[in-house]
Amino acid sequence: MKKPLSIVLASMMTLAVMIAGGCANGGAATQTAAPEKTAAPKETPPPVSYPTKTIELIVPFAAGGGTDAVGRVLAESLKSILKQDVVVVNKTGGSGAVGMQEGLNSKPDGYTLTMVTREVTSLPLLGLAPFKTLDFKYVGNINKDPAVLVVSSDSKYKTYDDLVTALKATPGKLKFAASAVPNYYAIQFGQAAKVNFITIPFQGAAPAIIEILGGRADFGLYNPGEVKAQVEAGKLIPLAVMDDKQFPGFTNVPTMKEKGADAVSGTYRGIAVPKETPDQIVKVLEDAMAKAAQDPKLMDFMNKQFLGIGYMNAVDFKKFIEEDMKILQPIVEISKTQK
Repeated sequence: MKKPLSIVLASMMTLAVMIAGGCANGGAATQTAAPEKTAAPKETPPPVSYPTKTIELIVPFAAGGGTDAVGRVLAESLKSILKQDVVVVNKTGGSGAVGMQEGLNSKPDGYTLTMVTREVTSLPLLGLAPFKTLDFKYVGNINKDPAVLVVSSDSKYKTYDDLVTALKATPGKLKFAASAVPNYYAIQFGQAAKVNFITIPFQGAAPAIIEILGGRADFGLYNPGEVKAQVEAGKLIPLAVMDDKQFPGFTNVPTMKEKGADAVSGTYRGIAVPKETPDQIVKVLEDAMAKAAQDPKLMDFMNKQFLGIGYMNAVDFKKFIEEDMKILQPIVEISKTQK
């Protein structure tokens, strides 16, 4: 059947229009732009259900010492904040290495915390620990104590300048009662003040201080809490602190920096967990430590015991640890030659 001419002509005109449209577009067929893909919204991690049971806090030193005291008062504060028991467990040995390693080997679920001290830095540098300093994930720091330079109240050296003048006048003659060997406080002080002296080693601050009180040693460097009782009794005189600011417990006692010796040293006590611990759990603990640092009961205890409150969050504490590694490295090398 033949189509009417009018229909054929109409079809031809329609085809011509379509061809012309294609040519106007450079010969390419008109394409409808596909809708742009929108990035999928980032998933917000679900809130962590932590803690739900008792937390263990490993203190790598014996009960009764300064680290144990800080650990126990912190545990009480965290218990109140986290609404779960926080139990202190003393794991001694290896100058802290045994307890720290046990904490590092624990399950990374936030239920085993480790109190770390400066030994977390010094022991690996000395090759006396099976772990490396940065194997831990650091939660925060709670306590920071400077070393304090002391003499007996019967000493003829009544000021820092008196002692340093005597040390320079008689190099290698005056006796330093060391609470441990190697003694980083002594090495830093000797380098900064440019003085030499005899180091007498002891196992702990208590016997070393007895030696000073008995007149058998001339001076020593200890943590504030270790000399508190004897200073308050008028038997020891603090001459300077190894810090960049004065220590609140010792009124009008200058820093070594103020006296021209760039020596900052002391100890610190904070919390660390295994590196695989989830960040959400670390954040819960970090926030709890920030609140603990403002706890009136903790603050009162620390102040009365001459334990400095030196809170640092997770980021700042890690940076502090990394900086301390740089400070200790050359001191450790010197200490190896003094064994």
